[in-house]
Parts: sequence; C-alpha cells; structure tokens
Amino acid sequence: MLKRGFLHRISTKSYLTHDVESAETFKNPVILLKESEVVAASSHPTPATVAHRSQKPQDTTKPQAERISGAEAIVRSLENLGTDLVFGLPGGAVLPLYEALYSSTKLRHILVRHEQGAGHAATGYAQVSGKVGVCIATSGPGATNLVTPIADAYLDSVPLVAITGQVPRPILGTDAFQEADIRGITMPVTKHNFIITDAAQIPQVIAEAFHLAATGRPGPVLVDIPKDIQNTELDFVWPPQLELPGYRPVTTPHSRPIEQAIKLIGEAKRPVLYIGGGVIKANAAPQLLEFANHTGIPVVTTLMALGSFPDDHPLHLGMPGMHGTVAAVGGMQGSDLLITIGARFDDRVTGQTETFAPDAQVIHADIDPAEIGKIRPVDVPIVGDAAEVLAALLAEFKRQLPDGIDIGDWSRHVQGLKEKFPRGYVRTHDGLLEPQHVIETLSRIAGPEAVYVAGVGQHQMWAAQFIDFKNPRTWLNSGGSGTMGYAIPAALGAKAAAPEKEIWVVDGDGCFQMTNQELTTAAVEGFPIKVALINNGNLGMVRQWQTLFYDEHYSHTKLREQHEYMPDFVKLAEAQGCVAFRVTKDEEIEPTIRKAQEITDRPVVIDFIVGQDAQVWPMVAAGHSNSDIEYARGLRPFFDADPSVIEKQFEE
Repeated sequence: MLKRGFLHRISTKSYLTHDVESAETFKNPVILLKESEVVAASSHPTPATVAHRSQKPQDTTKPQAERISGAEAIVRSLENLGTDLVFGLPGGAVLPLYEALYSSTKLRHILVRHEQGAGHAATGYAQVSGKVGVCIATSGPGATNLVTPIADAYLDSVPLVAITGQVPRPILGTDAFQEADIRGITMPVTKHNFIITDAAQIPQVIAEAFHLAATGRPGPVLVDIPKDIQNTELDFVWPPQLELPGYRPVTTPHSRPIEQAIKLIGEAKRPVLYIGGGVIKANAAPQLLEFANHTGIPVVTTLMALGSFPDDHPLHLGMPGMHGTVAAVGGMQGSDLLITIGARFDDRVTGQTETFAPDAQVIHADIDPAEIGKIRPVDVPIVGDAAEVLAALLAEFKRQLPDGIDIGDWSRHVQGLKEKFPRGYVRTHDGLLEPQHVIETLSRIAGPEAVYVAGVGQHQMWAAQFIDFKNPRTWLNSGGSGTMGYAIPAALGAKAAAPEKEIWVVDGDGCFQMTNQELTTAAVEGFPIKVALINNGNLGMVRQWQTLFYDEHYSHTKLREQHEYMPDFVKLAEAQGCVAFRVTKDEEIEPTIRKAQEITDRPVVIDFIVGQDAQVWPMVAAGHSNSDIEYARGLRPFFDADPSVIEKQFEE
C-alpha cells in the first residue's frame, strides 16, 4: 500500500517531529523497524506506541479478533490511537462511517459548515495540542474541499490525518457521481497517502497514517476509503503491525558535526541563532533558552517560530525577513555565522538569496535532510531533532569552550540596532483607528498566555510585530501557504485543544469573509473564541503593494466604500450566535476588549474600523537584498552599509 516513490521520498523528504520516542520504546513488536534505524526522544508517545500500550501489559496471549464492519474498525482504530475529537462533514460516501461515529462514546465529532473548515480546525487543534489533528470528508467535492488545508498543513509541517470517503470499488474509474481521484490530487501535498482496498487493512493503515503524520517532520497523511470497504466486515485485531520499509527518521545527531559546529562557534565573531518553526514542533523551546543563555548568542525567530523564545529576552532580535525587525535583518546580514535550527531559508526570510548574509558560514540543523543545503550552501550539516541537537550543542559547547566566547562587540552592535530602530508605526491621521494600536492594546490586555490566531495579510504581519510572545504554541498562522480564511476555523480547533485558554483571532475583513460561517460551528459546539476583526474595507496587503509598486492603481482590491459597513459584520456575527461590537474610537478599544473577555459562553466578534492607508513596515521589497530594508517608507538603515563596514567598525 505504499505509493510509488515512497522509499525515496521518505528517506529524502524530512519530517521534523514533536512526537519523537526513546529508543527503548521502539523495541515494541508493533512496528517493524530495527532499533538502530529509529532513534528519538520526547514526551509524547508515537501512535505505534499508543497502539502497543493499548494491550494490558500482563496479557501475553494473541489478541482476540472481533467481527466488526470497516466503518466500525475506523472508529475503533481512532479511539485506540488516543483520538478524542474529529472535525468533519458527512456525505454519501461516508455514511457508514458516520453510523459508526453515532455509536461511539469516546470520539467527539465537530460538525463544521464547510470541509475547508474541518481541515483548518484539525490543523489548529494539532498546532496547539501537539497531537495529530483528524478531519473527515465525503468523496468528490467534499474531499477536494480539503485540498487547501492539506496543502497548508504540508507547507507548515502540521501532523494531520484526513479521512475521505470514496465511491464503491466496482465503480471506481467510471466517473461515478461524486468520484474524484483525491489520492492523485493530494499526492504532491501530503507526506503520504493511502487508498484502502481491503477492509482487513484498516487498523494497520490508520495506525501507519498516524505514525507517519506525527513522527519525523510532521505532515498531512490522507486515507481514502471506498464506501463498500466501510460496509465490509473484518476480523478486527489490535494492535496492528506497522510495515514502513525505508521510513527511518533519525532524531539523534551524530557527534562529529556537533563537534564541528562548536568549533565554528568558537571561531565566530558575529554569530546569530536563526530559529525556525521546527523548534516548536520538537518542543525544544527550553533547550533553546538554555543554549542562548549559556552562550550569549543573539536569537532571531521566524514567523513560524514566534513564541519559541521570549520576545522580551535581551538576546532576542525579533523576527527576520520581509517585514522583520531592523535588528533581526541587520544582525543576519552582518553575521559571520548562522546557527540555523529547524528553519528552511524561506524566500520571505532571505530576500535576494545571492546577497543574504553574504559573510556568514552556515550551521544547518534539521530533521529533514532534504532541507539542508537546499537553498543555501552549508558548512556544517546536522540531521536531528531540534531538542536533541540543541542539547548536544550545549554539552559540547561546555566541553570545548568552558570559558565561553567573546562576542561583546557584536552584542553591543545588535543591541544598538534594537535601540535605534524600535517597534513603531506611522500614524495615518485619517481619523480612523490605527490597526497597530488595536493589536498592541489587545496584546497588553490578553497577555502572553492567550493563543493568537491570524489570517493572512497586513493584519497577520501587524500581529507578528505587535503581539508580545513568550510561550510556544500560542501563535498560529498560515506561514508557508498564506491561506486566506485560515484563522476562524483554526481558532475553533485551537479552542477545542485548549478550552482553558483564551483564544483570540486577529483577522482581516477579506479573510473573514471566506470562512466566517465556522462562527456558527463555534457557537453551536460551545467554543467561545474571540475575534478582533481589522476592518479596512480592502484587501490590505495587495493594496499596499499597489500603492508602492503599481502607481496606486487599486485594481479590484476595494471590498466596500469607506463610509459603509458592507457587509455589516456586527449583524452577521449576531446572526451566527455571537456577541458583536463595533469600535470606531480609540477610547473604545480597551473597554470593548475587556468586555469581550467577560463573555465566556459564546463567540465574540469586535469589528475594529481602521483606515485603509496604514501600511506594514519595516519592509524588504520582494526580490531585493535584505540590506535594502526600509524601516519606514524611504528610510533605509543599511542602504550604504554592508558586512565589511560592520567588520571595519569592530576593528576601529
């Protein structure tokens, strides 16, 4: 049942894990891999281990088979793998599965209003909980509606299992009603996918799907199940054996590159820790903090890594990239060594790759060997789990460099950048709310313990800039795919994963109009999320680019006239069972946010009316060098500077 190219793909396309295991765990007989081929360590058991532990330790007899239907086997497998909640929408090809769900006392099903919402909700659930998110859809258009969230999860390395119904096997390939080759459609955007052709395969395939989704570099796995398979009876035996030849995610780094990395760190004068989302996936924030504190090396955290290192830590330079801080961008441009952990040199970080960090050697640690050297040549490659890599680096640093490293001049330089170019914004003076002020106020009131979920566009960047993060898994956004409509359903999933947490959506009016129907789901299912709607009446980021690069030709980006409320989001939210407010004055911002916090029995939407001319700064124009960063429009801190100038300053 392994798809063509599986062995090559699994061994070269990496999988960074939050769900790694100790070598001892992999001695269990459920998964057919050699101990020496899988090395891992973490606080979460893998699905294979969950399957194994479901048997009583004292029971050494062969498990007894139980005669059940394929649909019941799906539900039983999900239950045995520790799944407590799934998101879905029924249809003809999954009616047997929904009949089995009706009888389950362990699985809660959340009925979404659109299959895309199911996928994003499962993603939000996974990102906050660290567990595998599960979504269900019927065949044909139901399954194809999952393609966007599956692709989103693929680019952001989110552990997701999508279960789709399929037309019965006898009519497969006949262009039957609601038939779509969802396996073929999703092959480029899944870590792996299956179609089950024998009901007896169900326990094994579901367990394998969970194992693949959660281990190595996490990612989405699709399981397509024809309707007749769901109706067929089988002898259900648990736990199943997992047969995954070629899938050997290595998480413990080799000692030699660790030694080489510390040697480079000892020689560097201007090192920077370049931290990506893999650190959050690996639950490696404590190891990162310990390593940074011990070495004194400055830290930048990418959009997907926000919260992995405290924003208010003295060593934190901020977010790098197109809309990053001047300190983070300047620090990387002037660096002579990038210590890259769980990041992938995305184009939004590097800008023009030929001029990115031109004087820097590169240490690149990632659990995905395919990412290492893909964009930027690497001096020391390290394959391994981020938590284990950071722990090994710290131990070797203490051994090789007991007196530490002397980077005082460099530290003073980057700290100077932080002081000269602090967080701020230009007021528009149009009489409307400043979106940055709204988000900054929200951050101050809700605090770092809240979970923030952003859509895509200007509001996403302002949230990344003006919310103060201190904890991992408190920032959710669509980083790689940039999916408009992500936020509302993802927040629903986040609330399902952490009901004790305050969940705030920061969304734009363009994104909001794509998936706001899931507010009804949140209201009906009891997920009181809160929405800060940044309403400027435009597709804001596109309009900003039209302002800067297209001679202010605002081609089809206006969503409403500035003096109209079209649609009326307050009425729309109220119609979906929410409490809603509209805020138009500065003095109303804080009281309304606090009022929203007091409402805990239903969702709340606050429609903040902001100006259309507010822009996101700093900015590096697409395709330009990061040295061309503009702190504000027309102000380029590094326009005449390069690493040689920085080095000369040190010499002087």
